[in-house]
Amino acid sequence: MAFTLGIVGAGQFAGQFATLFHHHPGVTAVHVTDVVGSRADDLVRDAELAGTFDSFEDMIASPAIDAVAIFTQRWTHGPLVVQALRAGKHVYSAVPMAITVDEIAAIIDAVRETGLTYMMGETSYYNPATVFARQKVAEGAFGRLFYGEGDYVHDMDLGFYEAYQYSGGENWRATASYPPLLYPTHSIGGVLGAWATHATAVSAIGVVDQRGDGVFDRSVSQFDNDFSNATALFELAAGGSMRINEFRRVGYPSHLRESRFRWFGTDGSFEQLAQTTVWQTREGVEDISHLIDTHPSVAHDDPSLAHVAPALRDAFVSGYAEIHAADRARIPAELLPLHNGHEGSHHFLVDDFVRAVNDRTLPPVNAWQAARFTLPGVIAHDSARRGGERLAIPDMGDPDGH
Repeated sequence: MAFTLGIVGAGQFAGQFATLFHHHPGVTAVHVTDVVGSRADDLVRDAELAGTFDSFEDMIASPAIDAVAIFTQRWTHGPLVVQALRAGKHVYSAVPMAITVDEIAAIIDAVRETGLTYMMGETSYYNPATVFARQKVAEGAFGRLFYGEGDYVHDMDLGFYEAYQYSGGENWRATASYPPLLYPTHSIGGVLGAWATHATAVSAIGVVDQRGDGVFDRSVSQFDNDFSNATALFELAAGGSMRINEFRRVGYPSHLRESRFRWFGTDGSFEQLAQTTVWQTREGVEDISHLIDTHPSVAHDDPSLAHVAPALRDAFVSGYAEIHAADRARIPAELLPLHNGHEGSHHFLVDDFVRAVNDRTLPPVNAWQAARFTLPGVIAHDSARRGGERLAIPDMGDPDGH
């Protein structure tokens, strides 16, 4: 079986995925829509896609489209996903899933009631560190896990200004103030992508920005937000805790490794720095960097990256790591010579969604898992706004109703 796909949003990220979906043997045609029509036209021309739609509404109303992939602004995903599902379309959504408890619940209700496929495209689920830790968990090598850390340390000066200017127009500062804890899936998704549990409570601290350039200014912010950095400590259902950092003002080489992780268990531990990764037991320390470090999939000056800020291009070219070898074997041959990105995740993201739709199976980051990667950050932001008040985190359950 194969299906047709509509790309919603023709920005910097969408172009990379449009090419991969176009070449996947499980997809027969790819169309595009964007509120800036010329961008949709350009993407169709450059990637040799099937055509455009004038609007999102036209796209989801068309019987010629079986599924959509949503690459719009991060705070718009929730309502668009529900609209598409209710219109009978399978949905791939960029992160985050949504930005409120109600939006997340509405997506889960729509998935349950329609029986359609929903997948959130969380790159950290396929991060080499997460893949390694997931294997160690399966082997029992950690013993009992009791603590995990996930950091998404991406400084605004390293490409984010340009990205928000590209998508936000004249009022880009209003949206560049997007709260760090409402974009938690790279940090949480890496930790919980290896550790099968969920957060039950949180206390968080937000750091008020001091740059004074109109970004993270509550009088300007669309989100009434002045936090540029935030830290959250979570209690987990399995026992133990998880700490995440979401930093947007940080002296750190995020172009080398913007997401990094740590797990501690009773028998083994895993730790990362920007250029070093180690596995540790009572007997000693093993440098496993050679398993975790990724290799470029395309040159920085590749034409497909023309609209991507130079400081962001490392993330768009980082391909497979050695730890991916076993999983890489199932990637269609048509995708292997094409660009990859975000530490080898792009090929896996596309293939998992296509397989889930065509085989009628649950993707790894399905609606319930996506909620467990996203909702803790929503509650954590509320906690930070309340001065670190400890708040309970509702759980949306799992596909089996538990």
